[in-house]
Amino acid sequence: MPERRTSSFDFTMPKTVKVPHLGGIDVSYRMPKPYRQYKPTLLLINSFTTSADLYKSQFANEKLADLANLVAIEPLGHGETRVKYSETFTYWDSAIAALQTMDALGIKQAFALGTSQGGWIVARMALYAPDRIMGIIPLGTSLDNENEHTIQLGCWNGYKQVASVVEEATAKTAQPDFEPSDSYCNFLVDIGFGKDVDSDTRKQWTETIKKNYKGEDGRKRLREAAVNLQERDGLHNRLPNITCPVLWLHGDKDVVYSVKNAEEELKLFTNSADAKLVVVQGGHHFLSWTNSEAVNNALLEWIPANVKGFKPSGRALREAVGMVEM
Repeated sequence: MPERRTSSFDFTMPKTVKVPHLGGIDVSYRMPKPYRQYKPTLLLINSFTTSADLYKSQFANEKLADLANLVAIEPLGHGETRVKYSETFTYWDSAIAALQTMDALGIKQAFALGTSQGGWIVARMALYAPDRIMGIIPLGTSLDNENEHTIQLGCWNGYKQVASVVEEATAKTAQPDFEPSDSYCNFLVDIGFGKDVDSDTRKQWTETIKKNYKGEDGRKRLREAAVNLQERDGLHNRLPNITCPVLWLHGDKDVVYSVKNAEEELKLFTNSADAKLVVVQGGHHFLSWTNSEAVNNALLEWIPANVKGFKPSGRALREAVGMVEM
């Protein structure tokens, strides 16, 4: 049985589950409170070279925790997630691994929120498993590849800007002493949290990035994660296949992807049950951290309005009234 059913489970700490994709992946996840079958579940997928800690403000929100099971899943190349055999992976692989994590944890259906790269991972999850993903919530994302059109809409030149990360993490021989540079860490903090972010946040994420990507294994994971970001495929022609509701949250101070780009891409969800864009005033790229109150309030309103497709089992209903001990 999944670890979440044992009485000794520490819900404050990261845990891993083994899934079969790519010959075996140890997927790291964070579930800050015991899983309850009678509640809907919200999956949280973090952004480029961050970790599940990106969602600490969601974990700390008691109203949100009462409303839904919160499960943060670290995609391939991030946090403590490790691929056993392959050094090569894509966002499609991360989507499959996240769906298999749902299987391992006994989660039949879920809403899925993703920040930046997490946005296109949750979109892929909805494409793969439309019967299991009840709705997606992209935060500060783009669903296209990196190209001149998105640049003209006010997005960054991602291919060019990420090239330096790929170069930094490229080596002909093993680099056991590798550590991401201060320059890269500050770049990530600047674009994600804003150049004027407080010093504690900058320090925390600099330490997190250096820790997660240290050594030869870290170098390889950082390089593959950067290649994924730089050379990803676009989803525009696939978006009409997404039928679930879509809540797109985007900050007006996002320096990576523009509101104009989000407005244009939202129109491509032509078969979504309900697709809407919410522009967060003063919002930066990593909205769940920089504008957590706006994100949490949006989720508290949107999830109950779209939970009608959720069908708790008889056991879950008995659990809700205390007849089943978890």
